[in-house]
Amino acid sequence: MHTLICGSIAYDTIMVFNDRFKNHLLPDQLHILNVSFLVPEMRREYGGCAGNIAYNLNLLGGKPLIMASVGQDSAPYLQRMKTLGLSSKHVREIATSFTAQAFITTDLDDNQITAFHPGAMDFSHQNHIADATDVNLGIVSPDGRDGMLQHAAEFHAAGIPFVFDPGQGLPMFDGADLLKFLDLADYCTVNDYEAKLLAGRTGKSLDELAKKVRALIVTLGGEGSHIYADGIRIEIPSVKPTALVDPTGCGDAYRAGLLYGISAGWDWLKTGRLASLLGALKIAERGGQNHAPTIDEIAKRFHAAFGERL
Repeated sequence: MHTLICGSIAYDTIMVFNDRFKNHLLPDQLHILNVSFLVPEMRREYGGCAGNIAYNLNLLGGKPLIMASVGQDSAPYLQRMKTLGLSSKHVREIATSFTAQAFITTDLDDNQITAFHPGAMDFSHQNHIADATDVNLGIVSPDGRDGMLQHAAEFHAAGIPFVFDPGQGLPMFDGADLLKFLDLADYCTVNDYEAKLLAGRTGKSLDELAKKVRALIVTLGGEGSHIYADGIRIEIPSVKPTALVDPTGCGDAYRAGLLYGISAGWDWLKTGRLASLLGALKIAERGGQNHAPTIDEIAKRFHAAFGERL
């Protein structure tokens, strides 16, 4: 059985400005801002929540199935998926759009200026859960607004348990929308900032929100994570990474660990620990899909961190 991953596929173009933005911005001239930054360093990464989650679940030996929309420039990404053994059966190409992409410029103080073009993401509602077969678990991660609403309703109607992962898409929804998602979902995962936003928009505490799903997972970066399930809060420690290189995609790696544990029927402690380890493995490499540990290496790291076998 497969895990259906609904969300974005995107390119991330990352540029480094070898100076500080503040040295080139005149506070009294911001109303006529017209600046240009020379960026001698640039790299293009494969990203998007669906792509990143599937990549990590594939590392674990899971069976991810991506449902997403891409644009006319998607050939390199689709070829990469083929090389990795990831099916593109439910990846829809929108010939009139570009694949979603972020253009990120970082300065020497790690400040960032980002422009994000959603492109084909806005057509994600053209994909339907019923088109996928042999699926026993799903996730609705950041994507086009209409697509996220539709896929949540379709998962529920099909009786397929799914994780609601609003991520950076959370601001698109009001309190009523978010409560509806939680009524439909079996699980919800957010980071600590998103948890505060979720509580604020719905007017409910985390304990109240946790009662609406089988588990509410809140990640806390280097402080680990909390899993609210069965009326208790389970504390998951972070795993010390070998290096702190790039947090991009760490949340997606964590979510792959969650999906693997849920699919395997593990308890929440073991599931959370695997998710934590995946995040630590990712942060030691640049980009969301450049870490490549084998399943044996993951198992060894898991045993070393927790004294438990996968």
